[in-house]
Amino acid sequence: DLDTQFSLTRAQRVRAAMFPETLVEGEAAMPVQPDPTQQSNVVVNKAAMIVNQLTRKEASRRVLVQSPAVVGAVVRAMTVAADMETTRCTASVLHSLSHQKEGLLAIFKSGGIPALVRMLSSPVESVLFYAITTLHNLLLHQEGAKMAVRLADGLQRMVPLLKKSNPKFLAITTDCLQLLSYGNQESKLIILANGGPESLVFIMRNYNYEKLLWTTSRVLKVLSVCPSNKPAIVEAGGMQALGQHLTGSSQRLIQNCLWTLRNLSDAATKQEGLDGLLQILVTQLGSDDVNMLTCATGILSNLTCNNSRNKTLVTQFGGVEALIHAVLRAGEKEDVAEPAVCALRHLTSRHQDAELAQNAVRLHYGIPAIIKLLGQPHYWPIVKATVGLIRNLALCPANQAPLRETGAIPRLVNLLLKAHQDTQRHASSAQQTYQDGVRMEEIVEGCTGALHIMARAPINRGEIAGMQTIPLFVQLLYSYVENVKRVAAGVLCELALDKQSAELIDAEGASAPLMELLHSNNEGIGRCSICTSTYAAAVLFRISEDKSSDYRKRVSVELTHSLFKHDPAAWE
Repeated sequence: DLDTQFSLTRAQRVRAAMFPETLVEGEAAMPVQPDPTQQSNVVVNKAAMIVNQLTRKEASRRVLVQSPAVVGAVVRAMTVAADMETTRCTASVLHSLSHQKEGLLAIFKSGGIPALVRMLSSPVESVLFYAITTLHNLLLHQEGAKMAVRLADGLQRMVPLLKKSNPKFLAITTDCLQLLSYGNQESKLIILANGGPESLVFIMRNYNYEKLLWTTSRVLKVLSVCPSNKPAIVEAGGMQALGQHLTGSSQRLIQNCLWTLRNLSDAATKQEGLDGLLQILVTQLGSDDVNMLTCATGILSNLTCNNSRNKTLVTQFGGVEALIHAVLRAGEKEDVAEPAVCALRHLTSRHQDAELAQNAVRLHYGIPAIIKLLGQPHYWPIVKATVGLIRNLALCPANQAPLRETGAIPRLVNLLLKAHQDTQRHASSAQQTYQDGVRMEEIVEGCTGALHIMARAPINRGEIAGMQTIPLFVQLLYSYVENVKRVAAGVLCELALDKQSAELIDAEGASAPLMELLHSNNEGIGRCSICTSTYAAAVLFRISEDKSSDYRKRVSVELTHSLFKHDPAAWE
């Protein structure tokens, strides 16, 4: 009867509301009853409020987490709650329980994760906060939670929350995204599909709460290694937004921003508006922190690749001197030395201040440090970059003597011989020879190309020829790599200016492969390159100078026919 109902203890009413299956079956209905649904909702609401109050005390929490039935009932109540207050109270209960290991396990086992993910669509701020914080605790400490959140479409619900404005809420949300996306490509693509990169860049640009900036930079760092996310972050202005935080006081934020910029930089070579970032990076080359140095050199190397404006800016900002000092400090650290040398190689070629940069390397005493990088033991990516840099430096006549005096020629020749021997050893297998990820054919091409430019100086020509290199250069004319043929013809073209070398070239039987190369269409790299056939023609002309007039005439006819066959106007 009604008196009996009122005499039930509070605990019994809670149990009746949350565990209706425990009620005695067959109990007579009251003669007069209000709407049962409405009554049930009221009781559940009261029960939720009571449990919520209980969970504020540690002793009560310890008891509650021992009862899977109670936790399961809270999850069910939150899922089916008809009013916001019940939802808020049950979400608060789960939030309180999630601060204990047993509570996390109980929530996980009770199917709490899908229920909490649904709460991420709640219009009530407090419910949102409880849901995201509880999920965050689960992601941090509960095994299996990440997979469960992904399966419940948690990412699809979390990414839109980045539009919220509460910095502390955003910090928790971004940390959830980092936990879910780290090491999981599918999660990264879901974040991309839901507009994550744009929202994350917006946060980096418009907020100043350090914890939020740090957690957001962590997500961007994870996404920046994803080939699909990388261009999206760059297009959203990620380079500029991350660059804003490189001069702040938070070292952990600076470090994250630098690593993210380094990951993104190879996709940002065409980006504009990076002047400020480039200037900051040049300044950071003075750091003693190895990580900072690694990132700064790597970013500068990528941003100066095939971007003449960036090359000019970095040169004007004093980048050459700063990079030389970075090389000197790098010592054995390949992660610093290689990108630093690559950046110097970029700065010394194909932009309006390239000659200025070539001179600056010498004026800041960089040549000895650079030549030293060709010594043993060889780390081939550094060797490849250094050889290219030496070639660029040799384009400046004032650098020829310092390069020779620091032993550039014998080192280049020795490297060339070693790399060529490696390629010959593997020639029968028809496989290209790699060492540290570098093809030995590239080393052959690079060393020969550098010697070609150095041979422009008469004294260098004598030294190069004196090392018995001519037979090797003639052999390289038969290479299956077109660019190797081109640089070999180029260096022979310079060496043939000396009569004795011209005779040696002829004696090695160079005429036959050179005649073949007259028909080559390989133009080399860059507008100023002379095509292979022109090099071949020049060598043939020079080695024929002491031959009979009939021989010279035959060579002349062959040269004329070959060089002008594509230009009918030349015959008129």
